[in-house]
Amino acid sequence: MRVERANELESTNGTGCNLLSQPTVIIQDKENVKRLTKDIVKAAQTLTDDEARYLVDYYYITQEDRKRADNQTHALNESEEPCLVVQWLAEQSSTLENQVKRALDAYTDAHPIGQWLKSITGIGPVIAAGLLAHIDISKAPTAGHIWRFAGLDPTSIWEKGKKRPHNAALKTLCWKIGQSFMKFSNNENCVYGQLYRQRKAFEQANSDAGKLAAQAAAKAEKVGKNTEAYKHYSQGKLSPGHIDARARRYAVKQFLSDLHAYWYEQHYGEKPPLPYPIAILGHAHLRQ
Repeated sequence: MRVERANELESTNGTGCNLLSQPTVIIQDKENVKRLTKDIVKAAQTLTDDEARYLVDYYYITQEDRKRADNQTHALNESEEPCLVVQWLAEQSSTLENQVKRALDAYTDAHPIGQWLKSITGIGPVIAAGLLAHIDISKAPTAGHIWRFAGLDPTSIWEKGKKRPHNAALKTLCWKIGQSFMKFSNNENCVYGQLYRQRKAFEQANSDAGKLAAQAAAKAEKVGKNTEAYKHYSQGKLSPGHIDARARRYAVKQFLSDLHAYWYEQHYGEKPPLPYPIAILGHAHLRQ
């Protein structure tokens, strides 16, 4: 990065940022991050799973960097201490973020499952790429295998000293999916956002009726007595945050089940076997 400086001691306040009255740091435009060429975007269509996973991780790291720089810029502006270098960093991070997203968009466009994923409101190219890169349909005969791999199987316990039974990156990605469905839940086109809202109402009703008192009691032993959550647990009810998390997790698991059904049929040319709760226990029904 090339930076021109003038009267540095007089124009900074000790933080390295310019005062309003003496803006002397000039960032050269030609030093900005380069955007992807059409050839590079085309090459992104043939990314390996390892490369796609790396880019998905890099996207979220860059996104967090950009957010921190944005927040720092906002704080400095509020205190009338604008810092052009921090602002420049935010802009560069934003450019990288968008360019990686562009590459992952091309990667998912080249995959028929990627196209299906991006047709779902709340699922963009980055999340779609992460799912494609982490899930191997040939190793997932049922949706339950994906749930377990994503850390969404409550019967799968990570015992001390044992290998983690789930993929940490995929678990984090599924958390992000739940957040996305929640944010889009007011959009009538977001099927899983609507499912989240319905499930949340269902969970709330059960909690209010005392049907989840045993679970609330168990949680009450694990949280601090001065917390807001304890106030709810001690009364035999789940906390609002707990209910919301259960609803998001439910919507994500249904989404993964639907993804598995579509992907399995595309891969094998036949419908997948019924999940254990439906085929054996009769606890649920298939979505139409």
